[in-house]
Amino acid sequence: MKSLKEKLGHWTLALWAILKPLGLWGVFLIAAEDSAVIALPVDAAVAGYVFSDPSRMLLYAAMAALGSGLGSMVIYAIGYKGGEVLLRSKMAPERFEKIRRQFDEHEFWTLMLPAMLPPPFPFKVVALAASVFEMKPWRYFGAIALGRFLRFLLVGFLATRFGPDAIKMFGTFVVQHIAWVTIALEIGIPLGGLLWVVWRKRKKTRDTRAAANLEISKPE
Repeated sequence: MKSLKEKLGHWTLALWAILKPLGLWGVFLIAAEDSAVIALPVDAAVAGYVFSDPSRMLLYAAMAALGSGLGSMVIYAIGYKGGEVLLRSKMAPERFEKIRRQFDEHEFWTLMLPAMLPPPFPFKVVALAASVFEMKPWRYFGAIALGRFLRFLLVGFLATRFGPDAIKMFGTFVVQHIAWVTIALEIGIPLGGLLWVVWRKRKKTRDTRAAANLEISKPE
């Protein structure tokens, strides 16, 4: 008798065979399904599409990113409707509180940076946390779409430079260096938040000065 894992594997292959010929919409649907329910080889799909048509790399990356953002709204709904119990069951209390503090301080970066990482990084847990901690839906979607877009651009670049099999190198690198990847996230999240705050302050200062100069230049 086949195990559930084997059954899901065959189902995934069947779904991939259906969606692959759809081009841009195929990569959109694959990414949406991957983010919403069952993991699909979305990186391999993007790499395959880009390798066969490098001129459309930006379009494939954008469609896959939009699909990921849309599919992740399923996770958002689960978390928003009462996912805290589920989230607490998947991590230690101190880890839960640490992630809560990160979302309180730098919610966009706390979601966007992990969105850039390939499997086996447990991104769905981070996405669930974002909804549990009441991140606004449009910021949630934007953070995931942007993070995924950057990831798929890298995937496309690797595919055009080294071929579709290079995606395995990408995933293997993350697995073998997961400790360093985690450290990079721990540093990158507050750093990204700091850069955002600095940019916002400078923009506010420029706007204030521009308004003041406009006021001064007005004829009496």
